[in-house]
Amino acid sequence: MQRKPLSLLATTPLAGVFVALVIIFIVSAILSPYFLTSYNMSVIARSLAFVGLVTVGQAMLLILGELDLSLGVIGGLCGVIAGMLMVNFGINPAVAFAGGLAMGAALGFFNGFMVTSMRLHSLVLTIGTAGIFGGINLVLTKGVAITNIPKEIQFLGRGDLFGVPVPFVIMIVVLAIATFITLKTPFGRYMYAIGNNKAAARMLGIRVDRIRVLVFTIAGFLSALAGLLMVARLGTAQPSIGETWVLPPIAASVIGGVATTGGIGTPLGAILGAGIIAIIENIIVLFGVSPYWQGVVSGVIVVLAISFDAISRRYIRKEL
Repeated sequence: MQRKPLSLLATTPLAGVFVALVIIFIVSAILSPYFLTSYNMSVIARSLAFVGLVTVGQAMLLILGELDLSLGVIGGLCGVIAGMLMVNFGINPAVAFAGGLAMGAALGFFNGFMVTSMRLHSLVLTIGTAGIFGGINLVLTKGVAITNIPKEIQFLGRGDLFGVPVPFVIMIVVLAIATFITLKTPFGRYMYAIGNNKAAARMLGIRVDRIRVLVFTIAGFLSALAGLLMVARLGTAQPSIGETWVLPPIAASVIGGVATTGGIGTPLGAILGAGIIAIIENIIVLFGVSPYWQGVVSGVIVVLAISFDAISRRYIRKEL
C-alpha cells in the first residue's frame, strides 16, 4: 500500500529535516548577499555550538520521555561558579573549569534523583529547580557580571581550529559521542526502551531509574559545558547566560524528529533542527529585524513543531 506523504515524512524525520535545512540554507543565501560570507558562517557555527550542546542533552532526555527546563539555568550558574573560582579565589582556570563541569553534572544528578526517588514529573520538578538555581545565581552575583576571566581559557570560546570555531568543534565531538551511545550501545537501546514503555522496560530487567538519573546527569554536564564555553567566549561570567536556552533546544529536538512522548529520535536530528533555528535567527539579524523577535520566532517554531509531531503520530497510528 502506498503511504501518505505526511506519514512517510514522519517515519523518516532525519531525511526530512536534512532536506529542510538545505532548502532554508539555499533560500537564505539567495535572500542575503552577506549570508555566505566566512564571517557570517563563523557566527552561525559559534552560536549553534552553545545551544547545540544543551540540545544534545535535552534530546537524550526527550528520548527517555523526560524534559528538563532547568538546563539553561544550570549552564548559567555553572559558568558563574567557575568564574568566581577563577577570579575571586584565584583557582587555576583548568581546575575551575573542571569544577564547573562537575557542578553541572551534580545539578543534573539532583534533578534525576528527585524525579526518580520522589516519582515527580520532570517538567514540574525542573520548573521549580530552574527557579532555585536561577535564584542562587543572583544571590552569588547580585546580578553583576564577573569580569577579568583569565585569558588561558578564552581560546575555548573565541578560538578557531583550521578556520572552524572551537566551540563548534567541541559540539561536533560531543554529538558524535552522543549519537554513538544512543544508536550503537546497550545503554542507548535501554534509553529507547524506557522512552517507549517504562513498565515494560522494568519487566525486561532494565534498571530504569538508574539510567534516567544518568541521562539527567549527562544533560546537566553538557549544559555546564555550554555555559563555561560562553564564559570563555564573552570573557565575563554573565548571570544572564543560559536564559535563552530553554525553548530552542526543545524546538530543535522536535523539529529534528525527537518525539515529545519518548522513544523516537536521535541527537543528530536534534542538532539539524538546531541548525534550522540558528539560520532563521541569523536571517532575522541580517535583515535588521529587532532581535527581540527571536523569542517570538522560537515560540512559533515550538508550537508548529509540536503540532506537526502530534499530527504525524496520529497518521502513523491510523495506518498501522
